[in-house]
Amino acid sequence: MKGRPMRKEASKDLAGTGLAGTGELSPEAFARLQAVADMPEESIKLDDPDAPEIRDWTGAVRGRFYRPTKQLKSLRVDSDVLAWFQAQGPGYQTRINRVLRASMLRGLRARQTESQE
Repeated sequence: MKGRPMRKEASKDLAGTGLAGTGELSPEAFARLQAVADMPEESIKLDDPDAPEIRDWTGAVRGRFYRPTKQLKSLRVDSDVLAWFQAQGPGYQTRINRVLRASMLRGLRARQTESQE
């Protein structure tokens, strides 16, 4: 059964914050925000439990969220090399990329050590 399109009602104040559904601040909420903006930086609490500062980085992994951009290229590879990678199952393109990257990094490291000598 078809009816009229639903209309969303304007939101009420959000739990006393003064934020009305219209996107405008009430005068009280604006005054509170202005008071915070006028505070000197030294008086701002840095020990907020919701956002603790991380001081111990021993478990951090460099490049964990790094996603290099991929480029579509046509590349000629010997058939036996391609067959060998494909025989290992799905993900052969990723494995080829890893082998190429490892070779590139070895070359970069070798060049870097040569230039430091």
